[in-house]
Amino acid sequence: MATDESDPAGDPRADYDYVSDDIARPAVVDDLAPRVDGDVRFDDYTRQLYATDASAYEVTPVGVVFPRHRADVESVVSYCATRELPVLPRGGGTSLAGQSVNEAVVLDFSKYMADLLTVDPDAREATAQPGLRLGDLNAALATHDLKFAPDPAWGEKSALGGAIGNNSTGSHSLVYGKTDAYVEELECVLADGSVARFGELSVEELHERADRDGLEGDIYAFLSRVVDEEHETVREAYPHLKRNVSGYSLDTLVEDAASGTVNVARLLAGSEGTLAIVTEATVALEPVPETKSVALLGYPDLVTAMEDVQPILAHEPCAVEVMDDVLLGLASETQEFGALVDEMVPEGAEAMLLVEFYAEHDAAGEQKVAELIADRYPETETTASPGDDATTTEAPVLALSADEAHDDDDRARFWKLRKSGLPILLGRTSDEKHISFIEDTAVPPEHLPEYVADFQQVLADNGTFASFYAHAGPGCLHIRPLINTKTETGVEQMEAIADAATDLVVEYGGSVSGEHGDGRARTQWNRKLYGDEVFELFHELKTAFDPDWILNPGQVCGDVSMTENLRFDPEYDLDLGLEPTLQWENDNGMQGMVELCHGCGGCRGPQETTGGTMCPTYRAAEEESLSTRGRANLLRQAMTGDLDDEATDPEFLREVMDLCLGCKGCANDCPSEVDMAKLKAEVEHAHHQEHGATARDHLFGNIDAVSRLGSRLAPLSNLLSWLPGSGLLAEKTLGIAREASFPRFAGQSFAAWYAERGPAITHEDADRTALLFPDTYSNYVDPSVAKAAVAVLEAANVRVEVPEVAPSGRAAHSKGFLGAARDRAETNLDRLGEKIDDGWDVVTVEPSDAVMFQRDYRDLLGERAAPIAEHSYGLCEYLDRFRLDERIDWNAPASTLTYHGHCHQKATKKDHHAVGVLRRAGYAVDPLDSGCCGMAGSFGYEAEHRSMSSAIAGILLDQIADSDGETVVAPGASCRSQIADHGTAARVPHPVEKLAEALE
Repeated sequence: MATDESDPAGDPRADYDYVSDDIARPAVVDDLAPRVDGDVRFDDYTRQLYATDASAYEVTPVGVVFPRHRADVESVVSYCATRELPVLPRGGGTSLAGQSVNEAVVLDFSKYMADLLTVDPDAREATAQPGLRLGDLNAALATHDLKFAPDPAWGEKSALGGAIGNNSTGSHSLVYGKTDAYVEELECVLADGSVARFGELSVEELHERADRDGLEGDIYAFLSRVVDEEHETVREAYPHLKRNVSGYSLDTLVEDAASGTVNVARLLAGSEGTLAIVTEATVALEPVPETKSVALLGYPDLVTAMEDVQPILAHEPCAVEVMDDVLLGLASETQEFGALVDEMVPEGAEAMLLVEFYAEHDAAGEQKVAELIADRYPETETTASPGDDATTTEAPVLALSADEAHDDDDRARFWKLRKSGLPILLGRTSDEKHISFIEDTAVPPEHLPEYVADFQQVLADNGTFASFYAHAGPGCLHIRPLINTKTETGVEQMEAIADAATDLVVEYGGSVSGEHGDGRARTQWNRKLYGDEVFELFHELKTAFDPDWILNPGQVCGDVSMTENLRFDPEYDLDLGLEPTLQWENDNGMQGMVELCHGCGGCRGPQETTGGTMCPTYRAAEEESLSTRGRANLLRQAMTGDLDDEATDPEFLREVMDLCLGCKGCANDCPSEVDMAKLKAEVEHAHHQEHGATARDHLFGNIDAVSRLGSRLAPLSNLLSWLPGSGLLAEKTLGIAREASFPRFAGQSFAAWYAERGPAITHEDADRTALLFPDTYSNYVDPSVAKAAVAVLEAANVRVEVPEVAPSGRAAHSKGFLGAARDRAETNLDRLGEKIDDGWDVVTVEPSDAVMFQRDYRDLLGERAAPIAEHSYGLCEYLDRFRLDERIDWNAPASTLTYHGHCHQKATKKDHHAVGVLRRAGYAVDPLDSGCCGMAGSFGYEAEHRSMSSAIAGILLDQIADSDGETVVAPGASCRSQIADHGTAARVPHPVEKLAEALE
């Protein structure tokens, strides 16, 4: 497959191209490839990657095309129309109802057609291509203090075209409504391959265009008939509800026509790619609010909280979000959210309402909150006082508590509590999962109390429960029942609950979808919701736009069934194909982790707008197979037999698993905490057992022994890397990149130096005692880092000893030699255990070794590793946790540091310690929200990975260049060498070296 020069796979040494060797429908590929400038991929890997989205469904597509421009889309649709091949447009693949999976030729706009074309700040309009992420759009608009107003939960990763296709909205729909209100004009490719532009026009123009020839004429003729003849039918059938995205938006068309104008483009909002394919969109923008204020109210139960929604709405908030006892209970049991629940949820409260206000200035926001609390829980003192004309209601006081937040950090804490539930709900590795199929039913807010009580009874009648959370203000609650669709009983439960839910929303004047669309989950309920007459109008509308029904067929008004094409169904069967070596404490063990990814696409965000650590290879190449979602899906599909390849096959390892850097970012950044690094270790280990390992793998897996020998032979060993042709020789013989900088070994190891020097603090005088672990790099390559650590620890009155130990096992673990890693863990546990029992701490200067002790040893040894896991610390973590640095009289030079943390520390939420210590020492610190550096141990040294490593490094270097810091510091040895290799600094210091400087 051809690649762009900017693509890492374009390097001749790269042995990957993101596709498999097996091609489906080669004749179609041969026909399409010459017709388009974009990529045409019908290989098994790509087809399986696009078989899923963020829903409960899985349908293998015909193939995938990545168009570069509108002409590519025209060519594909024209070709498919003549051959009756279905076509499906797709953006970020974050749909929750299954509308972005189908047996069709998928058009992925997120790769090439993702540009912001124009911004008109005066007119408050922007024109963009459909693949543009909403996060990128809003980042570009921020300079104009404007934004695209709808804010779906995955907005940073969702595409503009997807927002239009789903008619997306979000937490602030009370103010902003749905996407259709912001669609001004759409350029579209119609089902016959022709191009049309839809926008605002008078009703007279609508009638005139009905006389046009071809597909456009048929479309305008049908719309004219609806406006003239079917308007009463439409008005009577549609619910009076702001949050309705079920079916087609004929109600908007009819409502607009009454004023004399219509906007046909808005009819496409919510059509889920079934009417036309958007190739360019002009959307209206809103000003960014000047400020915000938040109130948090507690209630004895969910129904009582729902009774308070209407009185709260009288205060005109921009958002009213609910959290129930199920969500709060799950959150309280987690390490991340438990303290937050304890702090913010009062005793006796089983539901909370978060109420947010927009305001023109801080005082106005504080007053709005004060007026709300004075009305809904007057016992609480507030920052401001209510105004003389404050809104009051006659509703009884129902709340148990009230709190307020006005500054950015406090508001973020309140919202963190609101958002805590979804990661927990999605983190189940059991067969029972919180399935998305009725999660956004909506009713008028005044009916919420009765509706919720009735819905709870429906769940009880079906033997399950759900969490109720999210958008109480507009009456759109997220409800995800716990169901096992791997059983016939579970599938029957699913349909029975959906059927009863539809009856409830009809009874209460609501909608089966208030946010996430119809798709495969809810299309079958649209007839019950709207009645036969309107459902027939849907058919006629679909036929007017798409006579042969080739555009995403089956959805919205089609015949898809909610219980067909489930990702996990009663026929589902997964065979790991290997015997797990590591400890898997989660439900269903390794299989549960393989099946955990739900497809939200959180791993697909760019560094600039999303931040965090995952997924570095995706950010470098923007290939779905390189995202955590992509790897997780392909790994599961390899183990279910959907792929011909097994997980341990060489091609699968090369194209999918080998390009995972093991940064562990997904274990923290992924909402479900999919641990791809751990899965990769298992697969590589099994691969070595089946196929053997290369000499290079053995070399890097035993790098401690190699480094020890290099140190003993220095300086002779260092001369070898300077010999002419040594780089080419290493690349030819071992596959080590010729441009990689070889380490220069120290003639005296750190351990040998310390053995001669000895401790400077007696055991009796010490406040703490620490075993400073001699990691490979600081022991044999750069002892100055470990020496600086000794100086700082002793300045904090810590007695330091350097133990005789085995390597941590990190290198062996990262190369899939889990047996060797376990042996080294056993050795270190034996050698350090007695000291730990006597009260000694284990401290490392290398972050990856700290995490190896704290986390990976538990995977290798189970609870036997508890002593070392619980008493091991990264150096700055150690100083910060016990506030040892506060005992030091610092004298830091006036200097600003740019801090790049190690990805393993970020994954375990320990990255902040170094920043705190450096600042207390007197440095100004700019901590980067950066991902992996791309070196990842040996990854950047490997010839076939060098271009990928460099591309990832480029992202970090751009962040460093944008920082005002004078000096870059990084705790990871790989990070320091990567920055030095690709940047301008000859050497990048470890934070402890800057701390040692501040001692002088």
